[in-house]
Formats: sequence, C-alpha cells, structure tokens
Amino acid sequence: MILLAIESTCDETGAAVLEGEPAPGAGVPRVLSSVVSSQVGLHRRFGGVVPEIASRAHVRQVVPMIDEALKRAGLTLADVGAVAVATRPGLVGALVVGLTAAKSLALALNVPLVTVDHLEGHLYACQLAHPDREVYPCVGLVVSGGHSSLYACRGPLDCEPLGGTIDDAAGEAFDKVASLLNLGYPGGPEIEKAARAGNPKAYAFPRTFLRDPRLAFSFSGLKTAVLYALRGPNEERGAVQPTPEQTADLAASFQEAVVDVLVAKARQALERTGMRRLGVGGGVAANARFRGKLTAAMDEMGVETFIPPLSLCTDNAAMAGVALLKLGAGDVADLDVDVTAGLVRPKRTG
Repeated sequence: MILLAIESTCDETGAAVLEGEPAPGAGVPRVLSSVVSSQVGLHRRFGGVVPEIASRAHVRQVVPMIDEALKRAGLTLADVGAVAVATRPGLVGALVVGLTAAKSLALALNVPLVTVDHLEGHLYACQLAHPDREVYPCVGLVVSGGHSSLYACRGPLDCEPLGGTIDDAAGEAFDKVASLLNLGYPGGPEIEKAARAGNPKAYAFPRTFLRDPRLAFSFSGLKTAVLYALRGPNEERGAVQPTPEQTADLAASFQEAVVDVLVAKARQALERTGMRRLGVGGGVAANARFRGKLTAAMDEMGVETFIPPLSLCTDNAAMAGVALLKLGAGDVADLDVDVTAGLVRPKRTG
C-alpha cells in the first residue's frame, strides 16, 4: 500500500509518501519521502502565525508539495492506494486547505480517505523513528507552539488526555519571550541559541504547578516574570534593549524554568499511570536542553524515552503514517468529513 499524506494544520505545508501494510500487526510503514514548505519568512515580521496568511500560503504550496513528495519517492498518483490528512487540531482555514486537497485526490483516484489527529501523529513519529522497538503503551508528551499536552497512550490510536496547558503552550511562551528580548522569530531556536552563553540560575523564575498534583501546565506567569525582570513592574511600554549578558541570562533562566516543568510533569504522569515508556513529540522536543534533561531524568527512573529526530519533531506529513493503522481497522472517512479546529481536553475536576 502506498499512502500519500498531507499536513496543513498550522504554518507548514507538508506532504509525504509512505509504504506499508494496512493489516493489523503489519509493522511500521516506511517513509519513502517527506517534504515541508515552511512559512517562517511570511510570519516573522508579526512575531507569530497569522492564520489568514497561513491559509493562503497552504493554497499556494499544497499541490507543489504533493508533486515533490511523489517525485522524490519515484512514484506517480497512479501508485497511490490511500490518502491521509490531519483534520484536527489546528487553524481552521489551514486545516480546510489540506482536507480539500485530500478529498479531491481521494475522489479522483477512487481511493480511501483517512483522517488523522495531528497530536496522535506527533507521538506516532516516535514509532516511525524507532521501527524496531515497541513504543506503545507509553505516556505521550506533545510540546509545540500550540500544544503542551500529556496522554496515556495504550496504542497509537488510543491516546487518553491526561492534562495540558491552561494558557500559553510551551512553544508559544518561547516565541513571546524571544519577542521581549528582541531575538526574532521563531523563538525556540533563538532562545536556545542565546541561552548557551547565559546562566540558568541568574533569575529565579516561577515553575508553575511544579508540585501541584494536577497534570497541568501554565506558562503565562513565567512570560510575565521575564517581562518584569526586563523592564520592572511599573515601567512604561516601549522597546527595551537588554545587554548581551542580560539577554543570555534571561534566555537561559527562562528556558530552564520551562524545561524543569516539562520534565517534572512527565515524571508525574509516568508515576500516576505506572507506564515505563515516554514518547515525546512537537517542535519544542527539538530543544537540546530539554532533550538532555528529560533523557537524564527518565534514565534515572528506568523509563525508556523515545524522541524523534529533529525532522520528525516539527510539523510534517510523514507522521500521518498512523493512518495505515486506521485503514487496517476499517476507519475510513466519508467525503463529507469536516475539520475540528479545537483541541479536545480532559474534563476538569475540582
């Protein structure tokens, strides 16, 4: 089976071609090609993703990306046996572009259409990266620009939400703090680069919910703490240019606070579920400090840690290879299927 996958949930237009068997227990699909068109240059001047600009860029890039993915795989549309697309969660306009392209191809080629959850895909990237190892069952941690979420994953298609952020996601906080420090966009790589020269103990920034029993994240207070450290609580608005040393220390201290919370909550979720594997996905998983501290903490606990390579951390279409499992289970979408932009969260208790 040749699967053509499409990704357009936010600000990357991706297409991938995978080969695998849809039958249960048939193993992990092989990625024949995966291409991504980044929109960083379009959104940089705004310091974040502008949904309308993202949607229009997807319209321009989705067909060229599909063509390029097929070309790199050495295949044509005639070889495609199914089409997969992420339909939740994400920006509604961006999702619609990918779904429309996928529907059109499925109808024209007379092949099954399979819809996938973007966050399940991020976690399935761990299995794609380690095809010879058992990743599931595991605790899943998705950390990206829009998501900071924990899951109890009994299987690739059975991910129960355990908790998530109540305000900013980790990646969003990186972007906002990078803007405060005049470091540019996207904020994650810029903060990480600046932090290398800084002291992570220079500022005692808050670690919200660090010892709270709830599996919840909150990074808005941390962002405000960086603002106050930079300007003072009563300073007027306006551009502030910190010294290089101050920038480095602020970046390092902020990054350390985020990493400490992510690691602590992953540990807490593992202790609560009793699972002995951790799968991590999302763009923030590309952060070297996070990868290092998380791996060390999990080694101490005797937990297997699965983090994809950088190319599979950020948004891509290859992770929609989880669609082959859905196809094998007979879970095929009708052509009137729609997108679901919002994130499904666990019910709040207490």
